Amino acid sequence: MGKTLAQTLSKSSVQLTHPDRVYWPGKGVTKQHLADYYAQVWPLMAPFVVHRPLALMRCPDGIDGPKFFQKHAWKGINPHIEQIADPEDKNGEKLLRIKDFDGLIALVQSAALEIHPWGTTTDHWARPDMITMDLDPAEDVGWPEVIAAAQQLRKHFAASGLASFVKTSGGKGLHVVAPLTPAASWPDVKEFAAAMAESMSADHPEKFLATAAKDKRVGKIFIDYLRNGRGNTAVAAYSPRARPGAPVSMPLSWDQLEEVGGPADFNVNNVPAHLAAQSVDPWERFFKAAKPLPKAKAH
Repeated sequence: MGKTLAQTLSKSSVQLTHPDRVYWPGKGVTKQHLADYYAQVWPLMAPFVVHRPLALMRCPDGIDGPKFFQKHAWKGINPHIEQIADPEDKNGEKLLRIKDFDGLIALVQSAALEIHPWGTTTDHWARPDMITMDLDPAEDVGWPEVIAAAQQLRKHFAASGLASFVKTSGGKGLHVVAPLTPAASWPDVKEFAAAMAESMSADHPEKFLATAAKDKRVGKIFIDYLRNGRGNTAVAAYSPRARPGAPVSMPLSWDQLEEVGGPADFNVNNVPAHLAAQSVDPWERFFKAAKPLPKAKAH
């Protein structure tokens, strides 16, 4: 039996000011609602956000106001949000990290409505511990086609000896994520991800693109492998998105994926009940399934 939401709710010492401030007007989701949501998903979310450099989408007036995508500190930043030096840029502007639930609630207090971590922890900055492939469909691509593309990525990973896991992006598409033993370098991981995207695009040019050329997007899915460079980020598992409907980047089992009606099925209001009805965390084995990046094949 894995971790479920039947466990005790996480508690924070961080005090929320203006807890009734509305962040998602269409759903009536307030600052307090967001904190309550995180209290329920924290045991499942924590490994994907703690001790990782973070980029944040901050919306002090909610999703209808100005949005700020920030990788560095702001005036009056809460002390539970740590400022850390990048070891490859020790004199540069400091990056951001949280280490516990207080840090997460400090992000809520700071109106950080999206959390985008690096694909590694600060224990091994130079060695990624995951590969994220972002399936970004054009407007005219149906949801079943996105699911089929995710299944193809899963087969590609399996052929390389890697496990893979799937989650909604909280936008239009899906993320297929493979856990890695943190041994390979950023350039090697990005090269591997690029080769996979380019292979799928070459095999099925009518379905897939490995470049973001907007004039060629009609009817196709862009396989975005660019999340896998040093300093690049992808939205965290269980993070909401600063979009109408308060959608969540929702981890799923591969079996569950076939039952999902669309990427907007999961939001801040319904995710806790969805998880509470499950007997096991679909991503419980994520880090246990990690393998080293396969060696590049000789040409």
